[in-house]
Amino acid sequence: MTRMLIIGPPGSGKGTQAERISERLGVVAISTGDIFRANVKGETPLGIEAKKYMDNGDFVPDSVTNKMVRDRLSESDVENGFLLDGYPRTTAQVEYLDQILAEREEKLDVVLQLTADDEELVKRLLGRAKETGRSDDNEAVIRHRLDLYHEQTEAVVAKYAERGILTQVDGIGGIDEVTDRVLLAIEAAKAV
Repeated sequence: MTRMLIIGPPGSGKGTQAERISERLGVVAISTGDIFRANVKGETPLGIEAKKYMDNGDFVPDSVTNKMVRDRLSESDVENGFLLDGYPRTTAQVEYLDQILAEREEKLDVVLQLTADDEELVKRLLGRAKETGRSDDNEAVIRHRLDLYHEQTEAVVAKYAERGILTQVDGIGGIDEVTDRVLLAIEAAKAV
């Protein structure tokens, strides 16, 4: 059983690696971004609210995100473990997740951080925008999202580093190459 987080800046390959980790470890991948986009597409009240923030490159407020994560972690498919992608992004969300897990008498096994150079990420995301037509991937919004990541999410990374469960992996390279590095890092972290 593995309970883990994958953290990294926008464009670092979190979604791709989350899918691969999920398949290899047999745990469900939970992407807050995918849940938000599904709600936006379905024009749900949550989606309409989330879209305002997403289109500006801002984080969706904790109140909305926390409720969504709590609801998702109460579903039966997470009993054998999970991989959270895109949450927590702030120290307040770390505390909220700690509370959810404590109520379930669970804890995180590993926090995996994918690292990458900002300029490489901008290039990647602009390429993805051309391929997919995502409205939230233009250069100004991308750079704003990277700034937010550095301002807010790095404090999350520091918190997990203090707890001794942070593992960093270089996210630059071929997809298979990064997956191999990720899986080796997870195994090493779990063996500690």
